[in-house]
Amino acid sequence: MILAAAGGVMAAVFALREDYDKAFVAAAAGAVCWFLNYRQQLRDKLPVEDDQDQEDEATDEDEPS
Repeated sequence: MILAAAGGVMAAVFALREDYDKAFVAAAAGAVCWFLNYRQQLRDKLPVEDDQDQEDEATDEDEPS
């Protein structure tokens, strides 16, 4: 989250200096950092699947009906 905020601040500084190419890159990097942080938070909130459940599903598929 710190990197996302730093990217936003850097983008604002570059935009004030009228260096729009660097501002775009900094803003894009900040957005990517924010997205990855948000994605990790969602993964932490979702329930964890057991390896045992996955093994049971694999053996069920191997058995003939």
